[in-house]
Amino acid sequence: MGLFDAVNSAASGLTAQRLRMDVASSNMANADSTRGQLVDGEWEPYRRKMVTMSSNESNFSSHLQSAMGRNTEASGGGGVQVDGIVEDQSPFEQVYRPNHPDANEEGFVEMPNVDPLKENVDMMSASRSYEANITSMNASKNMMLKALEIGQGQ
Repeated sequence: MGLFDAVNSAASGLTAQRLRMDVASSNMANADSTRGQLVDGEWEPYRRKMVTMSSNESNFSSHLQSAMGRNTEASGGGGVQVDGIVEDQSPFEQVYRPNHPDANEEGFVEMPNVDPLKENVDMMSASRSYEANITSMNASKNMMLKALEIGQGQ
């Protein structure tokens, strides 16, 4: 494990969590947008977006072999990588609003599949993860500083 692996891992987490917060904010901002995109000549409501992530590490076996001294190719923690932003395919809610410009013949309007409660939970989760990554980065920085102080003292 290299000197900056922990910092790089925390930095990738910071980037991913910031994106999660941005996407949750976008979802909240569009919670009432009945015209999100044009599909087959008709307006479709805004669809909730979600961030997909995966581990950026090699498998456990290579880490175990490296720890046992049998393999020197495995690196330290690789952090997280964003795979993409996907749209939630859950159905839209039908709300009766006969005077709305996007109402159908029966007076129902399709509303976005955004649940404000779910978005707030996602925002809080991403915020806490962001804070944890900052704490991890600060701990790594302090350990490096202590190592430099010990190295200079001898």
